[in-house]
Amino acid sequence: MKKIWRSLIRYFKETDKILLLLCFICSAVSVLLMCGIHNSGMATIRAVQMQIITSLLGLAAAMIISSFDYRFLSKLWKLYYPVCIGLVILTYFFGEQRVESVDDKAWLPIPFVGINFQPSELLKIAFILTFALHLEKVGDGIKELKHLVFLCIHGAIPCLLIHLQGDDGTALIFLFIFLSMLFSAGIQWRYIVIAGSALIIAAPLAWLYLLSSDQKLRILALFIPDLDTNGILYQQYNAKIAIGSGGSFGEGLFIGEHVYVPEIHNDFIFSFIGQSLGFVGCMSVILLLFLICVRLLGFSRKANDLLGGFICVGVFATIAFQSIVNIGMNISILPVIGVTLPFFSYGGTSVTTLYMGIGLALSVYIHNKEHLFLDD
Repeated sequence: MKKIWRSLIRYFKETDKILLLLCFICSAVSVLLMCGIHNSGMATIRAVQMQIITSLLGLAAAMIISSFDYRFLSKLWKLYYPVCIGLVILTYFFGEQRVESVDDKAWLPIPFVGINFQPSELLKIAFILTFALHLEKVGDGIKELKHLVFLCIHGAIPCLLIHLQGDDGTALIFLFIFLSMLFSAGIQWRYIVIAGSALIIAAPLAWLYLLSSDQKLRILALFIPDLDTNGILYQQYNAKIAIGSGGSFGEGLFIGEHVYVPEIHNDFIFSFIGQSLGFVGCMSVILLLFLICVRLLGFSRKANDLLGGFICVGVFATIAFQSIVNIGMNISILPVIGVTLPFFSYGGTSVTTLYMGIGLALSVYIHNKEHLFLDD
C-alpha cells in the first residue's frame, strides 16, 4: 500500500495537475447534471451510476497511459490500429443502434456483460497516434505532393469507414482532427486553396446527390427556424426553448420538471445546462472546455519533438471541434449531426476515450524533460 501511495505522490509531482483538475471538474459537473436530469424523470439512475463509473475509469486510464512514453505507444500501432479498424468493420454486421430514432449502427454489444461500446471512439485515439507518427516521419516532405497524397489516404480511411457505418457526425470529427493535424504540420497554402476551391465546386453536387432529405432539412432549418418544429427538428426546437427559459442564472438543477428534449442527457445536455444553470452556467462550461483546449495547445508548443506536438494537436482538435459542433447544434447555428459534448454528455465509451486522449497529452507533458517537475 505504501508503494502505491508513493507512486501516486510521485506521479502527481510529475504530471500537469491543472489539466487533470479541469477535467475532473467537468466530470463532477456532468454527474450533477445527470442527477438533475434523473430528478426530472428524463434519465434513469443507471445514467448517473454509469457517468460516475466511466469518469473514474477514464481518470484512471489517463493516469496509466500518461505513465508510458508516448513514443513507445506510437510504435505499437501495428497492434492496436488494425484491431480498431476491425472493430469498426464488425459494426457493419453486428452493430446496434443506440436509440431507434437514429440510422447508424455504431455500437457493438459486449458478450455476457449487457453493455455496448462504440468502436469509432477507440479509433479516434488510434488515429491520432498513427497519424502523428506518419506526419513526423514525413517531416518537411509534406511539401511534396506524393507524401501529401498518402497522408490524405491515411485520413480518408477512418472518415469513409465511419461514413459507411452511418455516423456522419463522428466522420466529420475525424475530418476535423485530420485537417488540424495536417495544418499544424505546415501544409502549404496552395494545397489548402486547391482543396477549398474543389469543395466549393463539389458542394452543389453533394446537395443534389449525396445528402438525404433529412440532412437537407436540418441544414435548411438554420435559415427557416419554423420549418418542421413538430417533426425531425422537434429536438432542436425544444432545445432552444429550454436554453432560452434559463435566463441569466437558470431555474435550478432539481426543480423537478424541465423542458423535455429527446437525448437531453446525451447530445443535447447543453440545453439542460442552459435551462438549469442559465447563461452563467453555459459560459462556465464553455470556459472550462476552452481552458482545457488552451492547455493542450500549450503542451503542443512545448513538446520537444514533432510527434508529441502532433498528438496534442489531435487531442485538442477532438475536444475543440466536438464542443463547437455540439453547442452549435444546441443553439441552432449548426445542423444536428449527433455529436456529444466532451466530458459532460452521458456516455461510457466517449467519456473513457476522452480521458485516454488526455492521458496521451499528459504523456507528452511528463516525458519532455524541459518542464518535468516544474510548476506552471
